[in-house]
Amino acid sequence: MAAVADVPDDEGIKVTVDRYDVVLARCGEEVLALQDLCSHAEVALSEGEVEDCTVECWLHGSRFDLRTGKPTGLPATEPVATFPVEIRGEDVYVDTTTTLNGVTPA
Repeated sequence: MAAVADVPDDEGIKVTVDRYDVVLARCGEEVLALQDLCSHAEVALSEGEVEDCTVECWLHGSRFDLRTGKPTGLPATEPVATFPVEIRGEDVYVDTTTTLNGVTPA
C-alpha cells in the first residue's frame, strides 16, 4: 500500500487498492482511508487540502470528515466510502472489501 511516513499532515495521497482509488490522510497520528472520489462532482479528493480531520474537494470546496466520510461543507450532501486501515510496522494497509460507514464505493 504505502508507508506511514509517506502520508503528510496537510494533504492526502492517492493509492490504488484492488479496483478503487483511495485517499490516505492523517487525523492527528491516525491514518485514515476514503474513496478518492467526491460525492458531489466525482473528482479526486486526494488533490484537496487536509485540515482539522477533513479533506476539501478542490473543485467546489465540499469538505468530508476523514473518520466518517460525511460531508461537513456544501455543496456535497452524500458521504463517501471510508475503509478500514491497519498499520503493520511502517506500512499502511487498506481493506476495500468492506466499508466502515456502510457507503457502497462507486
